[in-house]
Amino acid sequence: MKSIYRFIGATFILGMLVWTLTINLAIAPARATIRQLEEAPGQMVYQSRQTLKDQYANNWQAIAFKRVFPNGKSSFELRLVGFPGVVEIDRSKPLLLADSMGKTLAANDNSSIIFTDLSIPESNVGEYDIQPLLPQLQPEIPLSLTLPVIDGEAINLSVPPSFVQDWQTLFSSRE
Repeated sequence: MKSIYRFIGATFILGMLVWTLTINLAIAPARATIRQLEEAPGQMVYQSRQTLKDQYANNWQAIAFKRVFPNGKSSFELRLVGFPGVVEIDRSKPLLLADSMGKTLAANDNSSIIFTDLSIPESNVGEYDIQPLLPQLQPEIPLSLTLPVIDGEAINLSVPPSFVQDWQTLFSSRE
């Protein structure tokens, strides 16, 4: 009889361990992998990709990338990509970055540099210069992005603190 109680106790403990691991893995924050590639001789691009959800539960890909030119200068942009046909980004307005403390920053649209045919740019893709804003962001304070759209309510994207940390790490890297 004692062995049955031991077996039940051991099974219960094992079940609790498996349950705890499963829950921890399911809610663990997603960390981005920083990728690097050489675009041209002496010109490197480092990028971090994450998925964000808007207020309608649509997925958006957020690609933060640092481009280092052969002359040593660099740029840092954030590209936001939604599903085609779902939204049309208003490129005449900036992307707004707001924290929960009431601080709002505006990122200029740089989308024109990513399209080879400016007469038909992809309406679901926007690219923004966030280099001057990164030092002002505090990753420990929740951040939201407001993406202006044509015809409709602006898109709101919540950015987890770990994503802002990744962006700042990428920005401050000396590569």
